[in-house]
Amino acid sequence: MEPCGPRECELDPDNTGFIAVENFTSLVEHHELQLDPSKLDMLLALVQSNEEGQVCYQELIELMSSKRSSSFRRAIANGRRTLQREILLDETGLGLYKRFVRYVAYEILPCETDRRWYFHQNRLCPPPVFIAVVTIVQIIVFMCYGIMLNKWVLQTYQPDFMKSPLVYHPGHRAQVWRFFSYMFMHVGLEQLGFNALLQLMIGVPLEMVHGILRISLLYMAGVLAGSLTVSITDMRAPVVGGSGGVYALCSAHLANVVMNWAGMRCPYKLLRMILALVCMSSEVGRAVWLRFSPPLPSSGPQPSFMAHLSGAVVGISMGLLILRSYEESLQKQCSWACVSVRPGLYLTSHSKGLYTFVKECTYKEKKKVLMSCPLF
Repeated sequence: MEPCGPRECELDPDNTGFIAVENFTSLVEHHELQLDPSKLDMLLALVQSNEEGQVCYQELIELMSSKRSSSFRRAIANGRRTLQREILLDETGLGLYKRFVRYVAYEILPCETDRRWYFHQNRLCPPPVFIAVVTIVQIIVFMCYGIMLNKWVLQTYQPDFMKSPLVYHPGHRAQVWRFFSYMFMHVGLEQLGFNALLQLMIGVPLEMVHGILRISLLYMAGVLAGSLTVSITDMRAPVVGGSGGVYALCSAHLANVVMNWAGMRCPYKLLRMILALVCMSSEVGRAVWLRFSPPLPSSGPQPSFMAHLSGAVVGISMGLLILRSYEESLQKQCSWACVSVRPGLYLTSHSKGLYTFVKECTYKEKKKVLMSCPLF
């Protein structure tokens, strides 16, 4: 066993790796640790969870450095007494921002301990910028095309709109950026408004709790799944809009609410879930109607609706993994094997589209060589 430092020797003189309850109580009474109320209550619950009245020194260090291991979570869950302080909802005298943070905690997190932990650990920096930036760019792009085409509804009926380098079409698979850039284009004001409203109402709270890495990964996975799915299921149709990413966020959140139904404390959760499902289903129905029964004559197929469905599948499958617990690192939360196997399975299922893409690229290269020959 490695030699202990001065502080560790004082708390753990026998170098056992545990702190006796007497030493811990003395430490708290003399205010030698700068703990917020949430951490102090969790430490007291941690002491009560041990039959011998001891605190693991490593778990104390992890708590002081704002880390929560799975063993620490189990110790809290198995504690013999509940936390003494009142629930977070009863706290008064909070400012506007803190009230919003409390609202987000009750909207997203299923456990009172997690809600209080997030409430006391939350900092304004870094702010939730990913969803906000994506929404702003989508609005700017829509405004630019609206002014250029002088059309704000059903823009896809304009040939110039469909010629945009941002629109994804299976025939343009060689232009790799289109697999993602189509999320900035929208059919019209109604689709943009629906997507922007949903991703701001759901995406911003999710990003505040889970961070930019998880939410951006989930959103972009939904977008990529949309373009890949269209490549093999609706190869004649283009795809526009951020519906793949939006439906990934929404379905992940709704699935998380269902899986933790008893612990969620958001008001009117059943009514709100039904309303969200009705709105999402209506948008899918509208996309199906525009795809197969366009209200105006068009020069080609209208955008596909498959991005909506594939985004929902990604949200339910991938979202439940990466949004399972907000304070654990992604590597500890779900093994990298799960994260790496899923894209592999998805790419395997889209092998036909990838094979066609490689075949077309090879054909184009051969055609260029032949055209450069003097015989041509």
